[in-house]
Amino acid sequence: MQDALLASLQLIDGAYRQQIAILHSPFTIGRLPDRDLVLDSQLVSRNHAAIVEEADGIFLIDHGSRHGSFVNGERVERHRLKAGDSIHFGSLVGPLIRVGGLETQDTARALLEDLRAIAQPSTDIEKLSWFLDAARKLNQVGGVDEILTSLLDVTLQLTQSERGFVFLIKDDGELRLASGRSCDGYPLLDDGTISRTAIHQAIQSASAFVVTDTLLAEPELQYESMVAKNIRNVICFPLRRRAVESGSRDGDREIQGVLYLDSRLQPGKMTLVDNELLETIATGAAALVENASLAQAELAARQYREELNIAARIQQELMAVQVPELPFARVEARSVPCKEVGGDFYDVIAAEDALYVTIADISGKGISAAILASTLQGLIYSQMLSGQPLEKIALMVNRYLCTRDVGKYATLVLLKLTPDGVVEYLNCGHVQPLLVGDGAVRQLHAGNLIVGIIPDASYESHSLRMSPGERLILTTDGITEAEDRAGEPFGETRLAEAAREQTLDEILARVQHFTSGVPFNDDCTMIEICYKFCD
Repeated sequence: MQDALLASLQLIDGAYRQQIAILHSPFTIGRLPDRDLVLDSQLVSRNHAAIVEEADGIFLIDHGSRHGSFVNGERVERHRLKAGDSIHFGSLVGPLIRVGGLETQDTARALLEDLRAIAQPSTDIEKLSWFLDAARKLNQVGGVDEILTSLLDVTLQLTQSERGFVFLIKDDGELRLASGRSCDGYPLLDDGTISRTAIHQAIQSASAFVVTDTLLAEPELQYESMVAKNIRNVICFPLRRRAVESGSRDGDREIQGVLYLDSRLQPGKMTLVDNELLETIATGAAALVENASLAQAELAARQYREELNIAARIQQELMAVQVPELPFARVEARSVPCKEVGGDFYDVIAAEDALYVTIADISGKGISAAILASTLQGLIYSQMLSGQPLEKIALMVNRYLCTRDVGKYATLVLLKLTPDGVVEYLNCGHVQPLLVGDGAVRQLHAGNLIVGIIPDASYESHSLRMSPGERLILTTDGITEAEDRAGEPFGETRLAEAAREQTLDEILARVQHFTSGVPFNDDCTMIEICYKFCD
């Protein structure tokens, strides 16, 4: 007896795809060669995890792996799986598996076998009703392709046609072939020999187009395309969906696709009852297509959210700054993205003879800004770690953005603090740093051009000496441009007042109180550098 299919997986490695069937429990995963699924990655433990069938579902169980297992971006020890889940092993950039159908595979297969067992429905309305109910159940378990295949199988049996196709109308109004089937059960991928005229007639009239025998049809129905392609009979039903827009008239419908059937060897044998059955099938199919489209859109949206969640976690890991402890300086930082991923970044680097700090704001928001932020952070980090002059680092970043033509620019501050309190800083169009000490707040006005705008721009750093106890506060414009309900920005004046005596957490709380719950429209990042004299 063949093992039951518990679940299906898809292993994804770049462009490579591998389908994996789970036929027993537990299904083991790891680096050892005796695992059911062997993943050749140093991030994967030898006995990493297993997929296990239990009474209440299918579960991923992590076996105490060193680097962990992640489902939809969240690290898990035990997680009940569902269709569409994304599983990473070892890290969020480790091997990826996407979960296919679970548990319902046998149900889907049984429904399909029952559907195909319906012989000659002809006038049996009860069988047709059962078919539609079964197809809806099949739709609920996610077998969209199986639904369309079953739909074509039944209509081909009913009409004794040779070929059947389902077309869906895309957003741009063009037709897309969703499924094709021959009367002997073979899939059809080529729609080049069908009658496009029949399809257009059905769409334009929003009603069935039926020609049972083109040789005997009225002259106005003997279209050249049918004659040229040797089509004897053609049946075309629009798939209509009830309009739900406010103010629409009862009965208004929207065409979302077409059910097309034809034969080239013999005329059709359509009866009035058959026509009514096909009309019912087309109406039911339209509901199924609509449900399938909504399900696919929901799945795509969920996968996008999962990818965004994964991207956010990757960015957090890449930008996880370990603030060093130094005898001559104390550094604190806070960063709040306005979206799942942000375009702000900062870094704090302790070199042998100095403390390096950078804060930057990439133009735009979202994934594109986050990708560029991660890239620039890596570039600046390597340059600072090697002790490059601040002017040279700014020139390098500007050249990179201009020559790559990525369509984005950045504002940033590069800063170097030595144990004797000397600060060298270079401001490229960024919010002016604040020097706070003895109850006074002073803006550091010296600045340069934004990076990424002018290829041959030059950059110049400036210096000052900090006294023990003085603080430097660097922020991005998400702080100063945060707005209240009336649209008034928090501004540099309020920031200077808050910075005089308050901590970063208190400043952030003050900004949030000012906005009165209005969501931030930009990422908010702050760094505080407090100088402590060191002999």
